[in-house]
Amino acid sequence: MATHIRSADWKAAPTRHVEAAGTRFAYRRLGPDTGVPVVLLNHWGANLDNFDPPIVEGLAADRPVYALDYRGIGSSGGRAPLTVAEMAKDTIATIRALGLKSVDLIGFSLGGFVAQQILLDAPDLVRRAILAGTGPAGGTGIERVGPVSWPLIIKGLLTFRDPKFYLFFTSSAAGKRAAFEFLARLKERTGDRDKAVSLTAFLRQLKAIKAWGLQAPQPLDGVRTPVLVANGDHDIMVPSENSVDLARRIPGAQLVLYPDAGHGGIFQYHDAFLRKAKAFLAA
Repeated sequence: MATHIRSADWKAAPTRHVEAAGTRFAYRRLGPDTGVPVVLLNHWGANLDNFDPPIVEGLAADRPVYALDYRGIGSSGGRAPLTVAEMAKDTIATIRALGLKSVDLIGFSLGGFVAQQILLDAPDLVRRAILAGTGPAGGTGIERVGPVSWPLIIKGLLTFRDPKFYLFFTSSAAGKRAAFEFLARLKERTGDRDKAVSLTAFLRQLKAIKAWGLQAPQPLDGVRTPVLVANGDHDIMVPSENSVDLARRIPGAQLVLYPDAGHGGIFQYHDAFLRKAKAFLAA
């Protein structure tokens, strides 16, 4: 019924807060009151304004969507955790504080690390999960996200471009076009923008990413939650072979690799990804 439909405009979704795990966490909510809620977990150095609007709005067409800020990120309180396990603990507490009993998870990059940890720590909380642009603990090259990223972050500063232009997309004509379009979408919201991520929080998250890359592999063969793994086929941040490895190690997992696409493959192919994600989550 129309009375139950909430705003489907991501640009206008207000920033809200919920108390969980001794901290005030920032989130935005979109979509109707009915349906299995989708919880979105974002990448390194990302706040609420880094979620891709057409993906959020497309998911929110027929179900509630919650986009979360980690501790110490955006207008969430506290200090950014130094481990993925702590982020997962916070996220579980936040989901429960929001009164959600069963959710679908979509974790991108660092958010995919957190989502994996939640699948192991609170499997009953997650009905289905999508792991995008991510990899398993101890995965190939994950401990080198910093060394790979810094030169391209500096290149972004020198060329007055968002580093995601170089980090998330290939240098082909299609990749560059997708980068311009994605970065433009992230600027569509002009009011009530989230607080910028501090350098301290950015560096603390990088330590957590490196630790994830160096830790022992996890027992992913015990995951019983249906999982979809998605990435570009030319991811230089979290090498694409990690997506193949994840799909191989999680029983029954589906894998989609987008051609001529990098870490931000789901943003370059946002229409195709949205169709795939909605079909997977509706099954």
